[in-house]
Amino acid sequence: MATAETFSLEGRRALVTGASRGLGQAIALAFADAGADVVCAGTTADGCADAARQVRERGRTAWTVGADLADRAALRRLLDRVDNEAGRIDILVNNAGTIRRHPAASFPDDDWDTVLDTNLDAVFLLCRHFGSAMIERGRGKIINIASLLSFSGGVTVPAYTASKHAVAGLTKALANEWAGRNVQVNAIAPGYFRTDNTQALQDDPGRATAISDRIPAGRWGEPADLGGAAVFLASAASDYVNGHVLVVDGGWMAR
Repeated sequence: MATAETFSLEGRRALVTGASRGLGQAIALAFADAGADVVCAGTTADGCADAARQVRERGRTAWTVGADLADRAALRRLLDRVDNEAGRIDILVNNAGTIRRHPAASFPDDDWDTVLDTNLDAVFLLCRHFGSAMIERGRGKIINIASLLSFSGGVTVPAYTASKHAVAGLTKALANEWAGRNVQVNAIAPGYFRTDNTQALQDDPGRATAISDRIPAGRWGEPADLGGAAVFLASAASDYVNGHVLVVDGGWMAR
């Protein structure tokens, strides 16, 4: 029978990318509320100062690190810094991502590379680095942030869609290899949340209304709405959940 202890993250140490604001910050704070210490990673370490301050206000330890995840050399330096300063990572959340909007027929090469480097390549490299250590310890949790565009095509976002389909597939591939080593790899697919990535949709009255009208919950998600799902997948409550893409969308996919 599940108890509060089953969902506790007491004694755990998490790394959350994209923790400076939005969904990443909300996940970092939910982890702190559940008892975890948190490494807050952003494009710059200074950008995560507010998230780290709020983690510490909850009585937990926080670290801040920064890197452009599309830059592999910078990512390697981030990995070294986390290893040296925070040490063991029990929970990895690959939340950081970017989006570029152009018609597919004229999508720029540079924007394609930036999106795939950030949303897919960095996710794999982070999973490989921290996942290998989790395998050695015989315990760990990895949560990748997918998207509703892991299931559909979208419009004018071919690179983002390709990356998020790939994140869902990567999640399942890693789960197949690592579930037997007591490392659970899962993903969360957020619906329409009020974040920087959806600002263009929020600013389009026609699209914003059409989206709201389709969501059975009757509203867009707020970042804090993702916290419970993240804590579940980071806790012992999900020890037999492997390779799952958990949709948190107010009912959008059921419509």
